[in-house]
Amino acid sequence: MVVDDHDLVRLGFASLLSAQAGIEVIAEASSGEEAIEQCRQHNGAIDVILMDINMPGIGGMEATRRISKQWPDIGIIIITVHADGPLPKRLLKGGAMGYLTKGNDVAEMVEAIRDVNDGGRYIAKDIAQQLALSMLPGQDSIIDSLSKRELQILMMIAQAHKNNEIASTLNISPKTVSTYRKRLHEKLGVSTDIEMLHLAMKHGILDNNINNFS
Repeated sequence: MVVDDHDLVRLGFASLLSAQAGIEVIAEASSGEEAIEQCRQHNGAIDVILMDINMPGIGGMEATRRISKQWPDIGIIIITVHADGPLPKRLLKGGAMGYLTKGNDVAEMVEAIRDVNDGGRYIAKDIAQQLALSMLPGQDSIIDSLSKRELQILMMIAQAHKNNEIASTLNISPKTVSTYRKRLHEKLGVSTDIEMLHLAMKHGILDNNINNFS
């Protein structure tokens, strides 16, 4: 299954992969929620998922966590624009079996799919290098101090979701979202959501596009 909220990217990946021997794209999804629903509909038939991160709704990080928990036999490969930042480490700990950037070529994508389908892991060389560097003493990011829920809400705020939207998506109260927002401002040392957006981009957890708040 290919999961990406950009139609051209998703259709492009699906078309390229369908042309490869031994690979069949049996499902596509444009959000984390849709990916979970597709897993239900194709129960037992999906072996590998190419998962984008920055998508509407719960996003790829939460979708990865939920799918890995409910369907542990599915190998999830994260594919994103970012090779650095705290996300690779978080996602690999959260159940992902592979990590690619959208700059990797088709041959490497196919290699990753085959390796993960065989039960292995695949981490692109540029990401593996960044992961190794992040393990060095003193290299912790300020984002590493955030809990899973805090990071999830940070990503949703950075994508311009309002409190009510976040509350509805995560099944929590708007008051709880406001509490998380205040806590994030304190932990990250920012006073506005615009500052938080720039911090998210700086640490590689959001695409470099500030139009979300325009």
